[in-house]
Amino acid sequence: MTFPSSRHAGLSEPAPPRRAVVVGTGLIGGSIGLALRKQGWHVTGRDLDSGRTTQALNAGALDAVGDDPEASITFVCTPVSSIAGEARAALAEGGVVTDVGGVKGPVVAAVDHPRFVGGHPMAGSEQEGMDGADPALFDGATWVLTPTVATDAEAYALVRSVVTSLGADVVALAPDRHDELVATVSHVPHLAAATLMALAADGATEQGPMLRLAAGGFRDMTRIAAGHPGIWPDICAENRHAIVEALDRFVTALSATRDLVALGDRPGLLAALERARAARVSLPARVARDTRLVEIRVPVPDRPGVLAEITTLLGELDVNIEDLEIAHSVEGERGVLVLVVQETAADDTRAALTWRGFHPTLRLLS
Repeated sequence: MTFPSSRHAGLSEPAPPRRAVVVGTGLIGGSIGLALRKQGWHVTGRDLDSGRTTQALNAGALDAVGDDPEASITFVCTPVSSIAGEARAALAEGGVVTDVGGVKGPVVAAVDHPRFVGGHPMAGSEQEGMDGADPALFDGATWVLTPTVATDAEAYALVRSVVTSLGADVVALAPDRHDELVATVSHVPHLAAATLMALAADGATEQGPMLRLAAGGFRDMTRIAAGHPGIWPDICAENRHAIVEALDRFVTALSATRDLVALGDRPGLLAALERARAARVSLPARVARDTRLVEIRVPVPDRPGVLAEITTLLGELDVNIEDLEIAHSVEGERGVLVLVVQETAADDTRAALTWRGFHPTLRLLS
């Protein structure tokens, strides 16, 4: 898809604000609206709950209520079951459409349009709706994008540019791969926390002091159980297969731990706890970025899927793409994908691209 060029405004005329639509003005949609307006965007939005729309307008997350046919991008921030319908309606208006749903495979398959880019910000809060909305919610958060062979390169570049401007780090993954991974790191942890919290609550009815004894460890582990429960039936329905597989692995692992305790296997239990501690300590934290950047230019054929192939490859390698540009050839059927990565990731990126048959060239940026 080719985006129309902007009109040349007179020297005295300010550039018109960029325009966006937010469908669903809850915690995530409200936070997106606040963050975009902070950057000067004109944001229109709506919600099935008119009260939430009014609250978003009063809180400064929206400029106006409704849709905007002039919007260049629409964020669909509704429950998973309604994303596809809202996305198709927005695509009919023109512009690029993305979503924030916690399940990607079924959604991306149901929409299947070059101007739709599936997305999932890994950010949230125990607070609900506009009461918890925060323009800084996405600072340092991972935001997954799920391009496919059908994804338009310019559409992906636009969504990626807007998302990174909100402070997020973009990781590109195939839709089904996203669902497999979040089942383990997001969906099962929430279900486990909710189950443990319910177990303690049931016990408290028989043993009054139980919840009063809940210390830091219990509170930390069950914190996410305080999240809004309404989104989870949709997520569990749409990602049932991956969640059940992850739950089965978790039940098996928990059963093995039970056996260690039941048998009094001190060495085995200590080894398991040490392994878990080492893995937890090794979880990546937000650190200062390498200030030295490398530009990687990758000649690519003008064919569907090449952008998804490259971006998801680097996503699997945990290479953060600092910037991305598509340079089209005036003639022929080739173009150049321009990537900017940290210098420390440049060699791995070049090796991976070369292994896939591409011919990248590198240049250290001053």
